[in-house]
Amino acid sequence: MSQITTDVAEVHWLMDMFQTVDVGLVVLTADYRIQVWNGFMENHSGLTPRQVRDRYLFDLFSEIDEDWLRRKCDPVILLKNRAFTIWEQRPYIFKFRNYRPITGSAEYMYQNCTIFPLTDTRGAVTHLCIIIYDVTDVAVSRLELESMNGQLRTLSKTDFLTGLHNRGAWEDALINEFRRTKRSGHRSTLLMVDIDHFKRVNDTYGHAAGDAVIKQTAAAVKKNLRSTDIAGRYGGEEFAVLLVDTSADQALFFAERLRKNVEAMQIEFNQQLLNVTVSIGIGEYKANMQQYRDWIELADKALYQSKAGGRNKVTIAGTD
Repeated sequence: MSQITTDVAEVHWLMDMFQTVDVGLVVLTADYRIQVWNGFMENHSGLTPRQVRDRYLFDLFSEIDEDWLRRKCDPVILLKNRAFTIWEQRPYIFKFRNYRPITGSAEYMYQNCTIFPLTDTRGAVTHLCIIIYDVTDVAVSRLELESMNGQLRTLSKTDFLTGLHNRGAWEDALINEFRRTKRSGHRSTLLMVDIDHFKRVNDTYGHAAGDAVIKQTAAAVKKNLRSTDIAGRYGGEEFAVLLVDTSADQALFFAERLRKNVEAMQIEFNQQLLNVTVSIGIGEYKANMQQYRDWIELADKALYQSKAGGRNKVTIAGTD
């Protein structure tokens, strides 16, 4: 097994080696008083070695979580083993500001660190050495990549025009809810919503006007959603809303509120005010449904009844 401790006498050459390199070197006594403080630490803290000498680390740097650092360091002292921390677990030990021009978006320096024991000539641990590595560039690049990937995943599930789930993402959610409801026996309800006479809007005012109508109707849908509800753009001018743990009778309140909100809207387009209405079909989950498409078909039939009954109406499947 390789030797992992370092004699205190070697600190002097360690200091010489670490004074000019771009890593931090801190040596502490076993009771956490600072003995060595290299140029990196001076540059980033603004404190000289003379100013920090023999000072208690946690008094000088109150942002350090004392309990956490002691939990990391105690095994180093007792077992004479090295310990490591990485920025993914804790962004930094010392709260140094980030001055790197490339990753200027990061307010503070991301740090990895190594902690190892220093021993006297009898092998007893008398000091701890902490080496601080500035990994801001790596951390920011990783975080930006993860953020970009997250945005791409969101975009792949989002309808560009409305900001609602696209059909594929919404159907995935419906399938999951269908399976959950089948297992649990809870009540959930599906709404199919269609803009009335939408073709007339497109033919009269153009597709840009149609897009404006779709966006405003989607905004009305979102305005009425609870946090557990799942809405998507199902087709051109058709929306689907899944109301989790909701009966058809309860869904009727949502549907009527949405219908009235849309009816009251005045959509401005090219200095003209457009008015539209929606027809809505409500279908509550039934235990005899074999697949999720049966659920869509039930709500679709209710939507057709609303259309056939004069539009701007709400119909619950199975009622006249």
